[in-house]
Amino acid sequence: MSVLDQKFGDRYDTPKTPVAFDITNLDNFVYDMQHCCKCKGCYWVEHTYNPGMNFPVRCASNLWNDFDAYGAMGKTRIGLAIHEGKLEWTDKLLEIIYACTLCGACDVGCKRNLDLEIELTLEALRVKAVKDGAAPLPAHKKIVDNIATNNNYFGATESRTKWITDDIKVADKADILYFVGCSTSYANHGIAQAAAKIFNATDTPFMLLKDEKCCGNTVFSIGMFDEAKKIAEANIADIKATGAKTVVTSCAECYRMLKVDYPKLLDIATGDLGFEVLHLIEFADKALVEGKLKLTKPVDVRFTYHDACSVSRLCDAWIPYKGERGWMGMIYPGMRRRRGRQGLYEQSRNLLNAIPGADFVEMVRLRENAFCCGGGRGTKEAFPEFSQFAANHRMEEIQYVGAEAVVSACPWCNSNFSEAIQENGANVKVMDIAEIIASAVEI
Repeated sequence: MSVLDQKFGDRYDTPKTPVAFDITNLDNFVYDMQHCCKCKGCYWVEHTYNPGMNFPVRCASNLWNDFDAYGAMGKTRIGLAIHEGKLEWTDKLLEIIYACTLCGACDVGCKRNLDLEIELTLEALRVKAVKDGAAPLPAHKKIVDNIATNNNYFGATESRTKWITDDIKVADKADILYFVGCSTSYANHGIAQAAAKIFNATDTPFMLLKDEKCCGNTVFSIGMFDEAKKIAEANIADIKATGAKTVVTSCAECYRMLKVDYPKLLDIATGDLGFEVLHLIEFADKALVEGKLKLTKPVDVRFTYHDACSVSRLCDAWIPYKGERGWMGMIYPGMRRRRGRQGLYEQSRNLLNAIPGADFVEMVRLRENAFCCGGGRGTKEAFPEFSQFAANHRMEEIQYVGAEAVVSACPWCNSNFSEAIQENGANVKVMDIAEIIASAVEI
């Protein structure tokens, strides 16, 4: 027996309790809620990543309302009280839980020092709110009804393919399936057209789903687990029926849903989906490296890049976990935690730096520490004032670095930033990464 075994063997032998990363049961995250020490690493950007005192906050919700309840440190305590039956759902409590974009900033901040599963805890709280009959909120019910009735977020009845122009070549059959998404199909046609231009410019055949449906992002994000699971099953079946080997999307929210949350809903690993999921960033970066994508047309603009949450800290591949927790919270067997390090950080910057004539300047908060635009995960529908607060705050940072344009990889960021500019009159152009890449392609 080793010295360590002699010293700590009794602790290794302490009783272990089951643990699973299953958001349908709040019991799985009691340990995480109990062991939050209120260090506020979920609120502040770690000083080693943040040069100076400008823009030091990572949590949009807690910046909007500075009571601790609106930060992860408060929500974990509220979650414990709900779990123990000491608190009942009220309108104010639901505001605290839902006035949050589930952006993952608190989760990666916590994992700088601890391995608490904060993001999963917040998702589990919403699932419980729905199970308890306290949610969804009225504003969310409208979106859910739109999806149930017309298979899209907006409740639109027109064709999802109105964005296709005569010069866009869409194949009847191809290895690549372009999953367009609701926002791009109905509100941001330019993004879909730019994506198609990139496919065509690289001589890459791509097809579309004949009857594409909403990915279910809002349904999942508000805690309607069972309904989101049905959407996931239906979409996966439709994708597999096409025979596509790779699904490419230009929407960050669709990307996270397909790659991370569909596996989470179905209790499988990302690698077991049966097809590869890529964001257009990944496709274009590979094409650039291989010489298939040639960016030769100058784009004269000074721009900055906004790391959208779902292509940055939220898109680490999903692997289900079931095991036991023992002494000092250690889990058996061990696992590699999702720390937001597998985001599409290098790919996006490789592409942006390859655009001739453009002047790329980084923001203060970037990569996994980027500040959320405020537009996603059901927040904008129920709390538009918070959503615009977050967008306006990020816009201050965009202007602080002297950017003429902000580039994002998410149509929801695109729309929210555009509304912020209309509201505050900022002289900033909003572009999607697909659009700026396509602008540099000679056709």
